[in-house]
Amino acid sequence: MTQGVNVVGLYVRDQDEALAFYVGKLGFGVHTDIRNGDYRWLTVQCLEQPSFQLGLFKPGPPVHDAATAQTLCEVVAKGAMPPLVLVVDDCRAAYERLKRNGVEFTQEPVERYGAVDAGFRDPSGNGWKMVEAKPNSSSQSAK
Repeated sequence: MTQGVNVVGLYVRDQDEALAFYVGKLGFGVHTDIRNGDYRWLTVQCLEQPSFQLGLFKPGPPVHDAATAQTLCEVVAKGAMPPLVLVVDDCRAAYERLKRNGVEFTQEPVERYGAVDAGFRDPSGNGWKMVEAKPNSSSQSAK
């Protein structure tokens, strides 16, 4: 049996705003954008990683009631959700490129633990760590 993770979801306050950020500023591509009434299934992906999608989901019906949706948006806006990790070849170069694209960083590139990393948040408040991939990184799972 083969199995794997295909979509990881993020809560966003506004899907159009999130789409503009992830595609226009980070350089992701749109994978799926379909609607069913008020519900919108919106996913993007890194162009170099076509088998993995990032879902940009707005809290609300049919999954959440209004009070839960509001609470989720508030928690995300505070940066309380676990950070996501974007792996890049050169953190400092990616930092400069993304900064020119309008990404607002919460942490400039810094060297630690044998790698370089930086931090930013999306317009909804989701935190990201951008980490420079190490050559022959042990983070790759053994087969």
